Amino acid sequence: MQYRQFGKTDMKVSAIGYGTSEIGFRETPQDVVDDLLNDALDAGLNIIDTAECYRDSEEKIGKAVSHRRSEFYLFTKCGHTSGMEGEDWEPEMLRKQIDRSLQRLQTDYVDLIQLHTCSLELLQKGEIIEVLEEAKAAGKARYIGYSGDNDAAKFAVESGRFDALQCSVNVMDQANITNVLPYAAERQVGVIVKRPVANAAWLSEPEEGLYARPYWERYQVLQYAALQTASDEAVARALNFTLSQPAVCTAIVGSSSKSRFRQNVENLTRYPADEALNMEFRRRWQEAAPSDWHSLT
Repeated sequence: MQYRQFGKTDMKVSAIGYGTSEIGFRETPQDVVDDLLNDALDAGLNIIDTAECYRDSEEKIGKAVSHRRSEFYLFTKCGHTSGMEGEDWEPEMLRKQIDRSLQRLQTDYVDLIQLHTCSLELLQKGEIIEVLEEAKAAGKARYIGYSGDNDAAKFAVESGRFDALQCSVNVMDQANITNVLPYAAERQVGVIVKRPVANAAWLSEPEEGLYARPYWERYQVLQYAALQTASDEAVARALNFTLSQPAVCTAIVGSSSKSRFRQNVENLTRYPADEALNMEFRRRWQEAAPSDWHSLT
């Protein structure tokens, strides 16, 4: 497993982190979660990323790996009421939500607490950022971050108030590479990438309304030659493209199969970053992508 410095923090993070939205939304049984997360830690992963709105994901993580808390960095997100009284992004609700996340995760602190894709207007008001700063000062979170894209992500980075940014970057989603990542690199903000392989949307046509559908539609325009195959190499090349971008520290990958997760780790070594191919992915995007292809949240 590759490890990278996470911005200006004291963390060295694995190049691949475990994204746990599927654990909650697909109602993965607890015994399967136990197996998946413990196997990922055994394979060298040291990031688990979740959110209060991923149904019971936080509770399942707490049950599965709280006994190994010193072995990994725990990231979560807040902002949506998710069964709590109040309105989304209400400061007092956020305070209660952070405490609930700690209880669910069976820990007294998280390594990173993130605002979960709130609007630019809310960020500019600043009140919700203050809630995260309070949590950091109280020792409930070691670092704070923003999860989102485009103008809001750029504002978050330029504000100087966040230690980390989570955003979408992949071969089918390159707007943040130009519009956000250079500012993150300049300010040494640690970058977590979601959707790092574009949900492998080139493999088959997703149904309308599914998460991966917009990426499949983009692929119909981009038609990358290196992705016109269902091979492990194609997935690894796409993942390495993402990990090669400025300021990117880790890529969050979700999987319901521990064999698939280990395969991703092995393939990063088997198919190392190819600078010429990465340049071709960029060239093709700059040539064919319409100007309104913003990053997807």
